Amino acid sequence: MSNKIVVNADVGQGTINKNIYGHFAEHLGRCIYEGFWVGEDSSIPNTNGIRNDVVDALKKLNIPVLRWPGGCFADEYHWKDGIGPKENRKRMVNTHWGGVIENNHFGTHEFLMLCDMLDTEPYINGNVGSGTVQEMSEWVEYMTFNGESPMANLRKENGQEEPWAVKYFGVGNENWGCGGNMRPQYYADLYRRFQTYVRNYGDNKIYRIAGGPNVDDYNWTEVLMREAAEYMDGLSVHYYVHAGPNGGGFWDKGSALDFSENEWDMAMQKTYHTEELIEKHSTIMDKYDPEKRIGMIFDEWGAWHDVEPGTNPGFLYQQNSVRDALIAGVSLNIFNNHNDRVQMANIAQTINVIQSMILTDKEKMILTPTYHVFEMYKVHQDAERIHLDIQSETLKFDGKEFPQVSGSASKANDGTVNISLCNVDKDNSAKFTMDLRGMDVSDISGRILTDSKMNAHNTFEQPDNVAPTNFTGFTVKENELELELPAKSVVVLAVK
Repeated sequence: MSNKIVVNADVGQGTINKNIYGHFAEHLGRCIYEGFWVGEDSSIPNTNGIRNDVVDALKKLNIPVLRWPGGCFADEYHWKDGIGPKENRKRMVNTHWGGVIENNHFGTHEFLMLCDMLDTEPYINGNVGSGTVQEMSEWVEYMTFNGESPMANLRKENGQEEPWAVKYFGVGNENWGCGGNMRPQYYADLYRRFQTYVRNYGDNKIYRIAGGPNVDDYNWTEVLMREAAEYMDGLSVHYYVHAGPNGGGFWDKGSALDFSENEWDMAMQKTYHTEELIEKHSTIMDKYDPEKRIGMIFDEWGAWHDVEPGTNPGFLYQQNSVRDALIAGVSLNIFNNHNDRVQMANIAQTINVIQSMILTDKEKMILTPTYHVFEMYKVHQDAERIHLDIQSETLKFDGKEFPQVSGSASKANDGTVNISLCNVDKDNSAKFTMDLRGMDVSDISGRILTDSKMNAHNTFEQPDNVAPTNFTGFTVKENELELELPAKSVVVLAVK
């Protein structure tokens, strides 16, 4: 089989929503505390308690949207515990994540301040599992009402005169599991009820996101769409890649660094499974929403491995390798290519938890290979997806075939065509002929993230061990390229 890529730069296929490059920050382990938040009195340089180095690094990703406060934590979070003078805030037990004390020093005001610092849209996740309709209604009023009311007055007393703009609001989280172990029929009715009181105040228009299925629970999607489609703007989907030595189930996640070649292949096959999930859930959604008004929201996704040895098992702290970079790149390509239905994705999670962008150790901070993929791929945000056809070799794991090379392509406002390619083969490079149609090529440049080792990663001693470099593995002849993608590599080409 001859490997070939055809890019049709003049065949537009809709906008890639920038929110596909969203993030997720839960009160879990060291994501909020020691990650984003160190407090105003910390010796670590901060602005009003938020780490400066973290903000500077994340701003380079152009984060479009940030989900908070969970996750499972959201359905035990009572927002009034996290407002007012910090010394008066209620201390609680974080029952889901390690049984540690949550002092509520990082609450609504601090989160919305962080979003302002990052120039990102907040995505607030409300409490259906252990909360009330009144509690959720009052939170929305507190944040967004510009007038005279008990909650608006309370907000002003706490130092925020003007309301915030809050566009995205999740009505519950994982209500099939940690959010209440509900049946879809019951949650559909609760969703209809709760969302009624998630009101639009003034010019603030809320995009309401219903708690959707876990992985391949197609019945959940069917029931929610049948019973509540008219009341939602988005439906969430959660999917994590587990690749352990015994098959990669939830209780067999495998090591982040000490993994076999078999586990590499398993991780790639499971990452490609994202496409099947999107297609099958989309088919159900299309039945009730043929105009595709409702967005599919992958607000939890990523590679979930075993915690690092010696760390709190409830903190979900894991290292991040070249394998994770490939998982991120392939997933983002798949989301890009389903831009007609996928309108947001939030990788889990931003700092120190699961597939992080950043790892911290006291005053030290490092960027992960996954961070670098997001930085390389940010060119796709709000760009026009263009037609890309890839014919590549196939690989096989557990009887399931998947392409050696994944890709997506888009055109920026200035006409630059950006093509992201991932070679998931851990052993072999991939040689391609690329036919660039519908444009006159004057300049091509590229960047690559790769390493000879499967588990190459960054450490606090070697923070730049894995980082992007210039990619020169191509030759140009008029509108045709000959290129070679090294094994286990992520490449982004910019064609002008």
